[in-house]
Amino acid sequence: MAKQLLIYESAVPMSAARHSMMSYEAGRDYAFSAGVNAVPLAAIEFIAAAAEYAIVFGESGEEVLPVAVLGIRPEQNLYLSSDSQWQAKYIPAFIRRYPFVLAAGQDKKTLTLCIDEAHPRLNQEGRGERLFLEDGKPSAFTQQMLRFAQQYQLHFERTRAFGRKLKELQLLEPMRAQVTSAQGERLSVGGFMAVSRAKLRALSGDALQTLAKTDELELLFLHLYSLRNFNEVKDRLAGAARQGGDAVPDGTPVH
Repeated sequence: MAKQLLIYESAVPMSAARHSMMSYEAGRDYAFSAGVNAVPLAAIEFIAAAAEYAIVFGESGEEVLPVAVLGIRPEQNLYLSSDSQWQAKYIPAFIRRYPFVLAAGQDKKTLTLCIDEAHPRLNQEGRGERLFLEDGKPSAFTQQMLRFAQQYQLHFERTRAFGRKLKELQLLEPMRAQVTSAQGERLSVGGFMAVSRAKLRALSGDALQTLAKTDELELLFLHLYSLRNFNEVKDRLAGAARQGGDAVPDGTPVH
């Protein structure tokens, strides 16, 4: 993958020496996310995301992490309008934190705030928010983005623990979604997992009680509820076909 972390092209540590003259102009152009069909979700986002996105689980090395499905094709985000506006009430935090991100230092312990220098709204003309003050200290805006990135990282660590619990309990099973193109081409999207209702019902009372006490049982129900939003994704795919795309929905997600 050419990009770092799905959407980051050139993320570098922020410093007064490198970015003292730079400003960031906020906007509602999400063109940077056009090439991704899924983005990571933190567990705390499930309540808001489950109303509009299909939440599934993917493997990243030894980890299991939740993601929000954005499209059927590998590089198609169906939640973007033709003018790159986000077409949903809730925007995942992974998208909202861009172009900022925390990255581990060489010691693998220290986290440093980085910025994607490829972002088109970074400028040296003073448009938007300054990244550093004249004395070299981070601006209030940069400090705000640091806090946001730190909170995101904290919630993501908790989400990693949730993924480990699902793996430990062996609740996940492979899942795929199918659509048929206007030319009759059958598209199958796989490589992700969903919670098995049968395995969930088979859990012991103690295991269910533990999940309930940690609110993880609620997360599982939100995930299962969200799968109906595959219909929303397929409706968006049909809309893209009417606007010049080539695929229409067919069938439903199957395990």
